[in-house]
Order: sequence, then structure tokens, then C-alpha cells
Amino acid sequence: MVANQETNVYRKDVNKLDVREREKLLKPYLPTKPLKVTKRPKHQPIRMFLKIQLHLVVFTAMHMLFSLYIRFRQAFHIIFDRIFALLYYHHRAPELIRQDIRGLERLPQHLSVILEMKQEERGLAGLEKLLDDVAEISAWCAGAGIPTLSVYERTGTLKDHIERTHRVVSSKLHSYFGPHVPTLQIQAPHIPSFLDGDQSGRASLSAGHLSVLLLSEGDGRATLVDLTKTLAEMSQRNKLSADDISLDLIDAEISESVMAEPDLLILFGPYVKLQGYPPWQVRLTEIYHSQDNCGVGYQVFLRALYNFAKAQMKFGR
Repeated sequence: MVANQETNVYRKDVNKLDVREREKLLKPYLPTKPLKVTKRPKHQPIRMFLKIQLHLVVFTAMHMLFSLYIRFRQAFHIIFDRIFALLYYHHRAPELIRQDIRGLERLPQHLSVILEMKQEERGLAGLEKLLDDVAEISAWCAGAGIPTLSVYERTGTLKDHIERTHRVVSSKLHSYFGPHVPTLQIQAPHIPSFLDGDQSGRASLSAGHLSVLLLSEGDGRATLVDLTKTLAEMSQRNKLSADDISLDLIDAEISESVMAEPDLLILFGPYVKLQGYPPWQVRLTEIYHSQDNCGVGYQVFLRALYNFAKAQMKFGR
């Protein structure tokens, strides 16, 4: 009621004012005059067309130059690999492998490789190729005197065929070493290992020993998560003090459950992809990658050993 009375009084007072007085009363509350918007000059169609064509020409030229560079680089690497393969070929003779690495000052005691089973190679043919690659690398390591080889394949196909892997690798070692075959052990985390599975009984300790470890994606980050949960539960149950958890403890547990840290990791693919490789084990590992390489080759294996021999290991305090 009071509000209505005040409204009526206000209207009566305003009606007594003329137009100029009303404008004067409202002027302080009016917004300022809008600035004049200057119209942009319209671009000429010909100039815009020429500008677009110039950008297109520059982009096409850059794309062509980069494509030519990639093609020449791939051709150079293919020719270089072929020449290297002709100059250094093992001929399935361990003596030639030892001759190729005779001048090296050091060799890795634990070599690791990453192999990939491509999507288009799924099936029996892809498995046979993968097993043959593992067998070839195993024979090269045995010929070079490298006692430990770990093979990482993301999907875990090799771990599902560990007995078959042992047979294929053992057969390949026979083709390289003849009657003096080194002892062979195939193992994988949390899976029983195959040791001296050679049925011919000709394996000899005097020829050396080769241990092959098969890894998959489940042995990487999942292992770290499980170890973290275990240590946390032990700490909550007062079975382990928080002060006792250190890098040395974690390193010892992971080395025992999965594997120790390799000295050299070789990538046989055209790109640098670890594909979920166990992250804890590559802190101080020397990683070798051959650009534009596709497939397992002895020349890549040999160049990796030469690169490892010349690498400088600088460990922090």
C-alpha cells in the first residue's frame, strides 16, 4: 500500500515537469554516445585469391621437400644396411660372430630386445615369424657370449607358448653350434622355467649357458602397482616400517619378481616405442634404435653392440 502511494506521488511530480526538464533529469543516467564504427575496407577478390594461392604453393613446396628428405633418408639406410649385411654376416657360425665383436672393449651381460607382433601377422604365420626372430637373436647372443637375453612382446604371445619357444630356440642353437650346444633356459615371471629341455642330450656346459626371459605388458606397470599395494598393506599391519622402504628394497623386489636391469635395450622397429616395457628396469639402460629399420637383422644387433662398447656410462652420486 505504501509503495503504491509513493509511486503515485512520483508520477504526479514527474508529470508537472516539461519535456526539457525531464531530459535534464535523465541525462546523467543515460549511456555515453556510442563510438562510430569504422567500416573495414573490403578486400579485393583478386588480392585474396593470390594470397591463398601463395600459401598453397608454399605449403606444397614444404611438403614435397620433406617427402624427398624422408625418401632419400630411407634409401640411404636401406643401402647402408645391405652393404653392412654383406660385409658382416654370421653364416650361422659362432666363430664369425666372435670375430665380428673381437675388437669390442665390453659386452652387455644382459641384453633386452622389444619385438612386435603386427596386427596383420596374427595367427600361425605371425607366431612362427616371432619365434624365429627370438631364436635368431638367442643364437647371436650365445655366439657373442652374452649370457642373458630378455625378450619383450607386449601381448604376451611368447609367454603363452613357452614350451614351443624352447623347442624352436633349441633347434636354432643346434643349427649354429652343431654338437656343442650351450645349455638353454627359457623362463618368464610367475611361470615355471624350462631348463635343459633338449631331448638329444647334447647340451654342454662347456659351450656356455643362455638364459632367455620372456616378458609382456603385465610385467611392467602392473608389477609396480602390486608391489606398492603389498608394501602399503605390510606397513599398515606393522610388519614393515615406513623407514625400511627404500629404493634398494624396491629394486631388489622387482629384480627378483621380474628381472634385473638390462645393460642394453635394442629396438628393431622403425620408431622409438617402448610399448609398455617395464619402466623400472630402464633407468640406466643404454637404448639403441636404428632409424627407418623394419624387422630383426644381424646388422642392427652388431651395430648396437658397437654403440654400447663406445658409450660412456656416467652415473650420478
